[in-house]
Amino acid sequence: MNNITQKQSLGDLGKIKRKTVKVSQSELIEVQPLLPGKNIPVVIKPVVEGLNLLKWAQNNQETIETLLLQYRSLLFRDFHINTTDLFNEFIKVTSTGELLEYRDRSSPRHEISNKIYTSTDYPAEQRIFLHNEGTYWLTWPLKIYFGCLTAASQGGETPIADCRNIFQRIDPKIRERFMEKKVLYVRNYNDGFGLTWQTVFQTEDKNVVDEYCRRNQIDFEWKENERLKTRQIRQAVAKHPKTGEMIWFNHATFFHISTLEEPMKSALLAEFKEEDLPNNTYYGDGSPIEPSVLDELRAAYQQEKITFPWQLGDVLLLDNMSIAHGRESFVGARKVVVGMAEPFSNSNTYLEGAANS
Repeated sequence: MNNITQKQSLGDLGKIKRKTVKVSQSELIEVQPLLPGKNIPVVIKPVVEGLNLLKWAQNNQETIETLLLQYRSLLFRDFHINTTDLFNEFIKVTSTGELLEYRDRSSPRHEISNKIYTSTDYPAEQRIFLHNEGTYWLTWPLKIYFGCLTAASQGGETPIADCRNIFQRIDPKIRERFMEKKVLYVRNYNDGFGLTWQTVFQTEDKNVVDEYCRRNQIDFEWKENERLKTRQIRQAVAKHPKTGEMIWFNHATFFHISTLEEPMKSALLAEFKEEDLPNNTYYGDGSPIEPSVLDELRAAYQQEKITFPWQLGDVLLLDNMSIAHGRESFVGARKVVVGMAEPFSNSNTYLEGAANS
């Protein structure tokens, strides 16, 4: 190369603009099953150090929706979502509308801030049976989020189970019976055990309770000494609003007295008549659910149960209709927070449609 050509080449180099190298958003994360041989949950991790989950989620809302519909259970790990505020912001970025208030409660929990709650305040030694959130409400969340702010030193997992598979495991005759009859939930409040109606309905005003019950198709009866009894009939099986899949979606097993562990079960049966138990379930026509049926239902949940340990900063996003959740007993401090989003309203027509499908 002569001097003139070399000078021209060096001059041309100075005119070349630097090109911005664009990294595909999909290349910033990896998605894979968390456990060998298990379809759920899938874990989403950053492949770029320091990736901001909130910003990534804001730019990839459609990707998250697609993954959730495909897998129904997403575990976001190594993004360091370790405060309630960050957890709340992630929910807002990945959902539409306002978060749901925890009303008509079934377990003790308290609000931390802005409709973010403790997952449960049950004693550490107690396990919580698998269930979907709000199956006995007329409006339930399509999405439920769990955030691990403190992992227990031992235990404390949040097991999950695919309710589509539970539906398939149940004897078709049993499924048909529940689809036809539905489920009756009976609750007694302020009899000296369980949550009070003031806690469940978040009010001290009986008139507010009356209005809530009327609006939500709950039969109620006020007894002496401000005690309350409620009865509500709900679906046993529901159709997923996006896919039309049939899903086992109820609290029939969860609330039945036979599902409680000892010594709690024996203590309650010794203290109360069956009709006065804090919680119990029946077929929708009021007839008892056979012990053999309850055994089969519990077995179906157990067979689909998947457990994995929490890590600090984990966020678990579940399709609430498709995936049930629970809690294992634990040792040490544990703080797992929960938020519910995207309300889906049920109706009598919807109930009948599920029953006749």
